[in-house]
Amino acid sequence: MGRMRIAQLANFVGPTSGGMKVVIEQLGQGYVDAGHTRIFVFPGARDEVVESEAGILVSVRAPKVSEQYRMIFQPWRALDVLDRFRPTSVEVSDKWTLSPVGRWAAKRSVGSVLFSHERLSDMLAMWARRSFGVEAAVGALNRRLAKEFDAVVVTSQFAADEFAQTGARLELAPLGVDLATFHPSAGSPADDGVLKFCYVGRLSHEKSPQLAVATVAELHRRGHRVRLDLYGTGPDQAELQAAAGDAPVFFQGFVAGRPEVAKRIAAADISLSVCPAETFGLAVLEALACGTPVVTSNRGGAHELVDATSGAAGRPDPASLADAVESLLPRLGPGLRAAARARAERYPWQRTIDQMLALHHQLSEEIPYRSLRGFARRRGES
Repeated sequence: MGRMRIAQLANFVGPTSGGMKVVIEQLGQGYVDAGHTRIFVFPGARDEVVESEAGILVSVRAPKVSEQYRMIFQPWRALDVLDRFRPTSVEVSDKWTLSPVGRWAAKRSVGSVLFSHERLSDMLAMWARRSFGVEAAVGALNRRLAKEFDAVVVTSQFAADEFAQTGARLELAPLGVDLATFHPSAGSPADDGVLKFCYVGRLSHEKSPQLAVATVAELHRRGHRVRLDLYGTGPDQAELQAAAGDAPVFFQGFVAGRPEVAKRIAAADISLSVCPAETFGLAVLEALACGTPVVTSNRGGAHELVDATSGAAGRPDPASLADAVESLLPRLGPGLRAAARARAERYPWQRTIDQMLALHHQLSEEIPYRSLRGFARRRGES
């Protein structure tokens, strides 16, 4: 495999970003460690280029869309960066303003990968709190994206289903977990008779923290001694605090440093990753790697990670998820924690990195095909 120049592009990455930032950084470092050039293009407060051990980091000046995130609203600014650094392939982690990168790549016979981090139909319905009109709009967008990118990477069968009948060239690439940082040795639950839960993720309704809080509140109502610690920030904290009522729910905010996150997860008896729209669930793998069993919804990509040996699942409602928790109680202990760890060990990051490198190499070798396709597109546009 010759040396490649792989450009990664993304919106919505910031100092307190969660899963998507972890994925981009892990893959990017893997590309660098394998001897390839990595260019990471992301929105920032100013235009800036920094060369580091993690590759060439290019900040594109972009406005804030929330307290945490920025978004590149002028895609030509990102395309100018690509023209400057001339990648052999591009990997786009955005379905909105950076989607023109697919057309840019086709015109230059550059391989293009769309990394699908979310299932838009479900995420938009949950964000808008309604589903009317979402399916048709998302279907049209996905058909367009399928035509504009050489390949679409999905991380679960649940995520793949959204691209059914779009004509997309799908690559199923489950993500990985840092098995050294997230390890049972990071900590263990205190034996004080309190059933301790953790939720790790953004406090925004498309991630379903409300469902985690409601599940623990239901267990509290049933008479269990419980405690829920939520790690993350987001716009829904006040709403969640009100929903918790008198249940022992604690908002710990953003936790800096992956080792500290691992310590907090390992100190829980059970991790709640209950979003039914999650396409994968890095928080699920991180919990399992710490030996912490997971309760999840019986729908979504996260459910594909949790089997009967490593956790439990229920319908995405508080009563059903509380039942799932109660089904785990007789099994809590070293055996269940060992089974959770064994489940996570099936997902090393190196496997994902190798699969993505093989895809980038394959696309970079398909130049004649893409040249003809780009010529046909240009004729169609003229």
